[in-house]
This record gives sequence, structure tokens and C-alpha cells, in this order.
Amino acid sequence: FADLVLETWDLHCDRNGQEHRTAAMGCKQLVLRRGQPFSITLRFSGRAYDEGVDKLSFNVETGPCPSETSGTQSHFAMTDCPEESCWSAVVQQQDGESLSVSLCSPPDARIGRYSLTLETCTDYQGSSYQIGHFILLFNPWHPEDTVFMRDENERREYVLSQDGLIFQGTSNYIYSIPWNFGQFEDEVLAICLKMLDINPKHLRDQNRDCSRRNDPVYIGRVVSAMVNCNDEDRGVLLGRWDNSYEDGMSPMAWIGSVDILKRWKNFGCQPVKYGQCWVFAAVACTVMRCLGIPSRVVTNYNSAHDTNANLTIDRYINERGEQERPSRDMIWNFHCWVESWMTRPDLGAGYDGWQALDPTPQEKSEGVYCCGPAPVKAIKEGDMLLKYDIPFIFAEVNADVVYWVVQADGEHKQSIRSSDVGKFISTKSVGRDSREDITHNYKYPEGSEEERAVFEKAEHQKKSIGEEDEGLHLRIKVSEGANKGSDFDVFAVVNNNTDEERVCRVTLCARASSHNGTLGPQCGLTDPVDIDIEPRAEKRVPLRILYEEYRDKLTQDNLIKVVALLNDHQTGDILVAVRDIYVENPPIKIRILGEPMQNRKLVAEISLVNPLAVPLNGCVFVVEGTGLTEGQLVKELEEPVEPQAEAKFRMDLMPRLSGLQKLMVDFESDQLTGVKGYRNVIIAPQPL
Repeated sequence: FADLVLETWDLHCDRNGQEHRTAAMGCKQLVLRRGQPFSITLRFSGRAYDEGVDKLSFNVETGPCPSETSGTQSHFAMTDCPEESCWSAVVQQQDGESLSVSLCSPPDARIGRYSLTLETCTDYQGSSYQIGHFILLFNPWHPEDTVFMRDENERREYVLSQDGLIFQGTSNYIYSIPWNFGQFEDEVLAICLKMLDINPKHLRDQNRDCSRRNDPVYIGRVVSAMVNCNDEDRGVLLGRWDNSYEDGMSPMAWIGSVDILKRWKNFGCQPVKYGQCWVFAAVACTVMRCLGIPSRVVTNYNSAHDTNANLTIDRYINERGEQERPSRDMIWNFHCWVESWMTRPDLGAGYDGWQALDPTPQEKSEGVYCCGPAPVKAIKEGDMLLKYDIPFIFAEVNADVVYWVVQADGEHKQSIRSSDVGKFISTKSVGRDSREDITHNYKYPEGSEEERAVFEKAEHQKKSIGEEDEGLHLRIKVSEGANKGSDFDVFAVVNNNTDEERVCRVTLCARASSHNGTLGPQCGLTDPVDIDIEPRAEKRVPLRILYEEYRDKLTQDNLIKVVALLNDHQTGDILVAVRDIYVENPPIKIRILGEPMQNRKLVAEISLVNPLAVPLNGCVFVVEGTGLTEGQLVKELEEPVEPQAEAKFRMDLMPRLSGLQKLMVDFESDQLTGVKGYRNVIIAPQPL
């Protein structure tokens, strides 16, 4: 028999990509999900394949030092009865000199970039052909994959959706910003693989690192460390919280991950300036979704950063409500992290499902700035000893805040105030632009038997004293319209829930604040007022917050922290109320002109009214949206925008993808920064 000679072959990148749900990554390369068959066609010259005479086998390899024992190489012959647990090849059909073969990886294969070789053997004479490369990803559609997710709508949201919403603001004023995750955009997959290849664990032991890439727990931990650069590990983002961002991009200005990841790659893996928690979390979410691990960004309101892990955060204020001494323990008005979906065979039953991963550099874990994956169920149950980092996240959602009032004579007095850490834990709903509250995944209802049992297990005693039903109550209310450029009122509202008249003294203090709890200069203060309250009555003490007072003090976070203090003359108790006020930016209006259709020009009209009493200079609109824009579109306005005037422009779009897409806009200027807007656009498919 003449040798069997391979003439050409076809990896069917397009068709395999459709079937493996990776087609959106472009058809320049073969991208596959593990455990799922893919087909290739081999065309021989001179004669056809004859299974009685010819032996065909394949070799797949990944990583710099592939070996069978590490699971990074496999050699397998054509077979009639493939085994699910290893690589296999089966003849699909033969048509003359062309042969279709179905190949399949095991559902626990290592992910990454592979080479594929065909070996032919006839009468002990063999040839070897390098057929090409492919990239293997996790497969949430395969029941045997450790990232398997049962619900198709959830897979669409948490793996395939390239845009989303991230919740910000305060626990009293929750709002969302749009985010372009863009995990299937050009170059993103290559950048994610590069991130794995330059991580310190890989550089220390390439063979061991590659052999562990079948495990989403391992990958999640690597990604959590590589998204920040605090270990001098050539990580992606540099964090900064001090409102000085001139030598980079303000964290508030980003609207997507793609721009950040491309900058990182193009600058030789130098950290990109600057990130804060939602930016770190969103970039990690992009990387995890890109690799095939279902992921979402979650926001925790009033998030505790408990550096000494005693689950108590002490705050010291004077009798005017001003902070007396700084503390390393902080309360962030919100904090974002990522949840990724996977099983935890390393922990035993009951801990599968959502795992918290936090790439924001806060504390070291096993010597590295990373956090997680921590099973959300373990956080809820207070299982502090399980891997990884449960105590830190448990504190973020459960720590107690105790306010101490430092009196004129230097004495400290514990105030009465219910603790409000870990509120309204939020993520985008599946398939809709609304908020899903997932607090119940992290904690039992407050005051329940289960909560008590969990706190006992976690050795957590509540130290804060909540208000009694009887007695005086104190809260802070905000008038409608805390809009940037306007004055607005806040009120200390005092309720007397007793049957006798009470006399008390009330003070209000307002200061600019950052989202990580750092306090800035004062922008409002009342003199202490003595008030009498009738039985069962309510009284208000107002504080007017003036634009001219807060204008130059506000950080880009747009936050003002108001503290109210009440001295109850009868009991000697001191009550404290605290409220973060978000000063709203103006809305961005987006109009779509014409019928949106795939591969046909579309016009978007984008506008914003200047609400301030001063002109806006250096105005820039940045527009992006997967499938709608090629990368980012930047529009710089030549003229300043006068007070109450409208900044408006039109731009042409050429939608590449059909279906529901998000057009996202960020606006920057000297006086208004980080203004966000978005519009959902339904693109009709191109008529055939």
C-alpha cells in the first residue's frame, strides 16, 4: 500500500465556533469548550483512508512542557467507542478522499492554547502533520464540567452577555452604571491567556501551573491576584483613592474592560492607572467570562473593611459630629467584588455554587493580594476556617460599627445606633436591566435564631446598641433634588416614642467624603439646638447644604456624609445617625435616529445640559458598545458649554451584531466628571 498522504484539512472554525458558542470571538482561530465534540475534515491525496490498513492518531499539547502525567498532553488513536473521561477521535463520515473526524476533550481538560498533530501509519511507515492550534475553554453547558450551570438564561447572562450594570451610590440611593465587559471582543481572549502565562505561579513552576488550569478555583485565585498590581506581578490595574488622577484615567471615567485590557497589553503589561473596586471587579468578571466561568459583579452597601479582624469597627466623633481620630478600619459606602459559579470538590458537599472573588487589593491572602474564591454559603454559615478568606468577607457583610462620642472632658461615651453593615447586596437581574437583591445568600434575617447561631460559630458578639422601641429615635432625611449645582436640605428627624415631653440637643455636620469612607472638608454645620418634643411627636432640625460650600470640596465620588448627634437630657444617652448623600450628576440623553439594522448605518444623538452656574471646559464624550462601535468613539467639544446650555452631537454607528445591544456613554469635563448614560438598542438581523 502507498503511504497515506495528507493534502489539506479544514478545522471548520466557523461551524465549530457556532456550536461551542464562541463564534462571537471571531473566526480567525478555533475556540472550543471542553467536553464537547468538534469536527475537522482531512483530505488525502492519491488514495482514500482505509481503516483496515491505515492507523490514524492525534496528539494534543498545551503549555511549555507538555506531559501525559500533568494532563497537558494526550496521544489518542481513532476509535469506535470513545470514552468520556479522555481525549477521543471518531470517524464521522468518509466521502472519497475526504474524511470527517469528530474529536472530543474530556470535561476536566486543562484550558488554554493547544497544538494539534495528526499521525498516520501504514505498514509501519508513518508521517506526522501539524494541523494547527485551538484554544480550549471551560464549558458551563456540560453537566460534568466543574462550572456547569443548569439554567440557559443564567448561562446567557453570566457567560455570553458582553454588557451589564454595576450598582453604586449609597444604601439610601442605589443607582447603576453601564459597563461593557466585551469578553468576546478582538484580542481579549489572547490578553486573558497572557495574564495566566505571566502570573507568578506560572513563572515559578510552569508545569505545575499549566497542570492546574483544569480547576476554576485555581484560575479564579490567579485572576483575583493578577487584576491588581500590588504584588509587583505585572498586574492589570493600579488602585488609587485620593482624588488625584491627572497622570492616568480617573476610575470614574471607565465604561468598559476592553480599553483597560488593551492598554495593559499595549504598554508591555505595565499597570493601567487607575482602578477602584468596581473597575477591578468588572475587569475580573470580563476575564472569567472570557475563559468560560459564569461570573457577575456584586455590590455590598456599607461594606466593612475590618483590618484587625475583630468584627468591630470603632468610630470616634466629637460632640459636633466631627471625626476625632482616623482609623484603619473603614466603612465603604459600597464595595464591589465578583461571584463566579463552580463546584468546590476541595471542600466537601454543600459549598458548590457562587464563590466570592475580590481582586481589589485590601489584605494579603497566603502572602498575595488576592481574595477568594470563598463559597457564599460558607460566608452565610460563618464557616470561618474554609478556603479562602471567609473571615474577611464575613466581616465585610457582618461587622458591627460602634460610634464613640468623645466629650469635652475627654470621656468616651458609646452611642446608640443600629449597625447597618452589609445591606442591599446587589447584582444585575438575569435578562433584565433591574437590580436583584442577593443579601439573603450572604446572611440570615437580622435578629433571627439562625443569625444568632452563625454569630456564635464565628465568635462574633454584637457590640452596637440598637434603639429601643420606647424612647427617642433619630434619623436623617434628604430633601428631593440633591443635584449637582443646586442647594439642598437635610433634616435630623427626631421622634419621641414616649408618653411624656422630652428635651434634647441636636447637632448636624456635613463633610465631603470618598466612597471608601475617607472624610474630606466640612461643607455644612449647625449650631447645637435644644428642642422640646411633645409625647408621640416628631420634630425636624434642618441643615441647608449650599452648592458654593460643596462645589470645590466634593470628590469625583460626589458624596457628602452627614452625621447627626442627639443628647437626650433625661437619660444622658447619645444617639448618632449617619447618612451618605449622593449628589446627582445630570442625565445624558441618547436618541437613536432611523431603523436599527445589522450592517447598516445608524445615527445616535447624544446630549447633556450643564446644570452648573459656570461653563464646562474640555468636554469629552466617550461612546462604546459591543457590536455597535469598533472600539471607542471619542468626541471632544471645541467650545465650552455655558451654564444651562446643552452639549449635543451626532455620531454614525455601524452595528455588527443583531439583537439587544447597549450603547454606553461617559462624559468628562473640568467641573463634571464620570457622568454616565446608556441606551438599549434592538438591532434587526440583516435581511438575507
